[in-house]
Amino acid sequence: MQLTKFTDLGLRVLMYVSQYERDKPITISEIATQFNIPRNHLIKVVTFINKTGWIQTTRGPNGGLRLGINPASLRLGQAIRILEGSTSLVNCQEPPCPLKGQCGLKHALDLGLNAFYEHMDTYTLADVIHDHTANVIIRLQQHHLAELH
Repeated sequence: MQLTKFTDLGLRVLMYVSQYERDKPITISEIATQFNIPRNHLIKVVTFINKTGWIQTTRGPNGGLRLGINPASLRLGQAIRILEGSTSLVNCQEPPCPLKGQCGLKHALDLGLNAFYEHMDTYTLADVIHDHTANVIIRLQQHHLAELH
């Protein structure tokens, strides 16, 4: 199993904006540069995450992104479920599978996926951004701001 690029980027955005110890706002362009990803793809991710309320966006010349929630309140399993937008590892509808409804594989995969989400729910955003990770994110942000000057 591999997370979609959309989910991967969504989690990176949440981690990056969780560290906000500066005067200038965090921009989509900054995140795109820091993670070497296309700005247009990142806009789609940020728009989606903004609708969840996990981040807040402000438009305009002084606009940017910031975390809209307490990082300890966002369970990673919940975030991944929402970002992935899928509740199954296999699609028995397309193409139609003759084993649909009689298949032990789908049941086993569904149980495994649920176990994955339950395990990921034991972690919060705060858990994965503490200590070393937070320090790396802060250094990335400081490096970006230094390049602007």
